[in-house]
Amino acid sequence: MSETPKKLVIATRASRLALWQAEHVRDRLRQLYPLCEVSLLTMTTRGDQILDRSLSKIGGKGLFIKELETALLDGRADIAVHSLKDVPVDMHSPFLLSVILERDDPRDAFVSNQFAGLDALPPGAVVGTSSLRRESQLRKRYPHLVVRPLRGNLDTRLSKLDNGDYAAIILAAAGLRRLGLGARIKSCLSIEQSLPAAGQGALGIEVLESHTDLQRWLAPLGDHTTTACSLAERAVSRTLGGSCQVPLAAYAQLDGDMLHVRALVAEPDGSCVLFSETRGPTDQAEKLGCEAAQTLLEQGADKILAKLQLPASLA
Repeated sequence: MSETPKKLVIATRASRLALWQAEHVRDRLRQLYPLCEVSLLTMTTRGDQILDRSLSKIGGKGLFIKELETALLDGRADIAVHSLKDVPVDMHSPFLLSVILERDDPRDAFVSNQFAGLDALPPGAVVGTSSLRRESQLRKRYPHLVVRPLRGNLDTRLSKLDNGDYAAIILAAAGLRRLGLGARIKSCLSIEQSLPAAGQGALGIEVLESHTDLQRWLAPLGDHTTTACSLAERAVSRTLGGSCQVPLAAYAQLDGDMLHVRALVAEPDGSCVLFSETRGPTDQAEKLGCEAAQTLLEQGADKILAKLQLPASLA
């Protein structure tokens, strides 16, 4: 086993945001290992190719990582960099989520050319969003608004707003900030307005579990607080069988030396929104996430999940 890596190849999607993420990890690795040659393998995934249907109808976010995983398996790449919220919570052998990096802003952002925030939108205004999670919470809090699907990469979504297809769109704040588009954010939705997706704002690095040397080299990139929060959030999603077909949110944050976990499951139309929260030590992150999910099941989340023809638990 080499003491330090000599050459590393990062598999990444071709979108501007995915490239920023991969380049960020590349630069961090170059700082750690100045003698290492770090390069990018850019790929287009099936999730990038199908833009006329919602993610929940074409197989979910896993479509964004399959081709990258193939590159890991056949040796064309050593690691794959993902937005953590795009990484399925039920990752199986031979793949491993090796490292979770420090989180950026986890909130959803309100983007509009005319209005300052959701409360300023008139009845009938059209709001675009890519997720059932956002859609269900919007429909619950703002029933007078029209919520419509929004697909495509970040630039495509912004162009649809600029063309007048929407009065406003809701995007992840972290993605906008990473691409230098923070000025497009009119306001950020509070955690109470829109509970984030599990892992939102964080980056994850995937490797083959057999590559223990890689795991050791990548370890310094990990962030303890973000990892604990993300483990709790992903445990919520895993327990509830989370996918793009489920309006599911999970958000954890450090409150002193305790972890505060909040979770939500909703009917897609917002007619029923269930909420739970729990607190406990950070070293029990996954247990806390499971407890928050269990509380939702006791409130009737299993009925919502059954209606969507999904198992109540994949734990």
